[in-house]
Amino acid sequence: MTVYFIGAGPGAPDLITLRGQRLIERCPVCLYAGSLVPAEIVAAAPPGALVRDTAPLHLDEIVAEIERAHVAGHDVARVHSGDPSIYGAVAEQMRRLDTLGIPYEVVPGVPAFAGAAARLATELTLPEISQTIILTRTSGKASPMPPRESLEMLGQSGATLAIHLSVRNLAYVEAALTPHYGADCPAIVIYRATWPDEEIIVTTLAEMRTRVREEKITRTALIFVGRVFGETRFRDSRLYAADFAHVLRNAGKKKQRAG
Repeated sequence: MTVYFIGAGPGAPDLITLRGQRLIERCPVCLYAGSLVPAEIVAAAPPGALVRDTAPLHLDEIVAEIERAHVAGHDVARVHSGDPSIYGAVAEQMRRLDTLGIPYEVVPGVPAFAGAAARLATELTLPEISQTIILTRTSGKASPMPPRESLEMLGQSGATLAIHLSVRNLAYVEAALTPHYGADCPAIVIYRATWPDEEIIVTTLAEMRTRVREEKITRTALIFVGRVFGETRFRDSRLYAADFAHVLRNAGKKKQRAG
């Protein structure tokens, strides 16, 4: 048997990968993070499958379910939100499975920041504005942040920031980033991106806390900060410039001349 760590995507049921969907449809055991994985996704499990929400379970209980499936020879669809490699809490599960000799594979998913950017219809990197995206979070109940990864440190880059798991720490986000980005820097808070109850707040660092408080958003939100948002005066990329030559474009011209 194999345990498949599957990224379910940011929320919309049709944003799961084809590979992930097909695995869920055939695995006789489906363990999913019920607070963030849409019910429609795990409803695709085969008839008679064990489908269990792991939100109320601790790590030992989750591993015990996997061990039972291993003894029975049943493949397991272990379904996480977004992409398993980003704040997925999968590393400790894999470590346990390594110790037990239980094989596993990872199926990537659409990460939350990509789903949110798509809903905004925006590019997170613009020529001469920002060419770097930093995915980060702030300290919370689950775990602290390493000091070298504080927003005070990361903000010095001026990069586009996608800040996860931090909607309760907006006072800190504002204080840490304003010296580097300015109080008028665009900030966007997206609650449950791509879900039916999605909310998008377009604001600034200075107004962010007030707007979020007005909308009563306290969880499941992603914060974007950066000068790329709403910017229209950026320079065009050289990639599609008429006078910019590269191997494929030169090859096309040669074919035309040959014809």
